[in-house]
This record gives sequence, C-alpha cells and structure tokens, in this order.
Amino acid sequence: VHLQTGQCGNQIGAAFWQTISGEHGLDGSGVYNGTSDLQLERMNVYFNEASGNKYVPRAVLVDLEPGTMD
Repeated sequence: VHLQTGQCGNQIGAAFWQTISGEHGLDGSGVYNGTSDLQLERMNVYFNEASGNKYVPRAVLVDLEPGTMD
C-alpha cells in the first residue's frame, strides 16, 4: 500500500501512478488494454482487481485540501 500525503506527495504520486499504469497496460479508467503477459505479471503489487476487470491502485491519499487529489 502506498501512502501519499500533502499537496507535493499527491502530485508526485499522481505522476507515479500514471507511469505505473502505462507500464502495466492500463488505461485511465483502470481497464487492462495491454498486449503482453509480462504486463499482467505481478499486477497485484500495485493494484487490486475490482469487478469488470478493472484495476484500482493500492494507495491511501491524505490531504486537507481535496483539490490536490482530483
């Protein structure tokens, strides 16, 4: 589980999740669109599989300003 705190932590975390999602073949909504079995390998390290073959990040986001987590 990843913990992101504050504006800086959440902005860096957003870039991290965008990169990791791309490496694992996930689109912006968390649906797998990749072409390689290698992308699915160890997917559970960063993501939990939800219903409809959708993957959600294993993360906790904390901030007093909700705008940084949109």
